[in-house]
Amino acid sequence: MLNIHTTCVSIKNHGILLLGAPASGKSDLALRLILHHQAILVSDDRTDIEIKSNKAYANTPQKIAGMIEVRGVGIQKMPYISGIEIKLAVELVKTYKEIERLPQEEFYEIEGIKIPLIKIYPFEASAPDKIVIKLDSMVD
Repeated sequence: MLNIHTTCVSIKNHGILLLGAPASGKSDLALRLILHHQAILVSDDRTDIEIKSNKAYANTPQKIAGMIEVRGVGIQKMPYISGIEIKLAVELVKTYKEIERLPQEEFYEIEGIKIPLIKIYPFEASAPDKIVIKLDSMVD
């Protein structure tokens, strides 16, 4: 099993990887998706990735199961889910100017599996909404 530096949530049983450097807003964005878009935490900061039948699945590392860092508040417990197929990767960028208005299709690759990738400025008010809109456009 591969362990990567990412936060992961699930929306309607579809895994979303939030990729970014430390302090880039991964946990904050995950928290907003959980509180306002019915997302469920998979893992915060580290995610175990398992490849089965040419699909990538996000699993919760046992040591951090059900925990999310809320900056300024501390580590908080919350419900979590594990074993979710990853459907979308979100790269967190430092400024909205790094985002193309009409981006070309991009992918995040894990062990040869290509996962659709979008870039988001995580502190923009509409960031969680953009993720939900992209996910909805990809799945039934």
